[in-house]
Amino acid sequence: MIKSMTGYGGAKGTSDKLEISIEVKSVNNRYLDCSIKLPRVYSSFEDTLKKKVQEVISRGKVDVFITIDSSNADDIEIKVNRPLVEAYVNAMRTIAQEHELNSDIRVADLTRFADILQAEKREVDADKLKTDICNILCSALSEFNEMREREGNKLSSDISDRLDSIEKLTKQAEELTPKTVDEYRKKLELRMNEVLQSTTIEEARILTEAALFADRITISEETVRLFSHISQLREMLKSNEPVGRKIDFLVQEFNREANTIGSKGNDSEIAKITVELKAEIEKIREQAQNIE
Repeated sequence: MIKSMTGYGGAKGTSDKLEISIEVKSVNNRYLDCSIKLPRVYSSFEDTLKKKVQEVISRGKVDVFITIDSSNADDIEIKVNRPLVEAYVNAMRTIAQEHELNSDIRVADLTRFADILQAEKREVDADKLKTDICNILCSALSEFNEMREREGNKLSSDISDRLDSIEKLTKQAEELTPKTVDEYRKKLELRMNEVLQSTTIEEARILTEAALFADRITISEETVRLFSHISQLREMLKSNEPVGRKIDFLVQEFNREANTIGSKGNDSEIAKITVELKAEIEKIREQAQNIE
């Protein structure tokens, strides 16, 4: 089934006590335009994440928001500068001996010196974190696609209804053409009678003129092509592949046939039908702008 270009999906997970949250949003766009927003320190992951997005999305303006919360992570490690501690202890004992002081050295005394204790952030396993982010992104994209499929079903249903209307209108226009030719033949015969009055009118001449008129206004070629376009579009709506661009092109062909029917119809009823046809085609064109 077809998919909409607009959608939303989200997922959360963890990686070594890092809380990861990912949101995927998209709106209509002619091509795929993907933007990954994540902490700058992990910007090297961007290309890998974009490839994941490209695997499931072909068109749309896609924004991926990634937040990484380390508030619950025990990634701070306190290290003791042992050589420096030993140097301070030796120095303090020397001072005590030289000045006959009490050499009772306490831990609190040592920690007053700078650089005895050093707080360091444990290094993150970048490969593992990237893998975990990719897995969470896949979950977000799965939810994102589910929403796009639901929207796609609605679009497909609406377009199908429009196609039913176009098919019905096309048949009506097709049925009106012989009636228009017959009316033209009667009007032509009446006018010629009025002009020539007493002169006998050749039936062959009337038939020839009517045939020429019928050839000018016949819309059979246009209606055959319209029916073919309708059939093609219905098949496209069943496709699992991105068909938005194809539908957009096909709708242009719908318009071309409708315009030709309107110009050749030479009848007020056909003119009304053409207006309704173009209105339905325009609604399909608008909906096609939302299809991937």
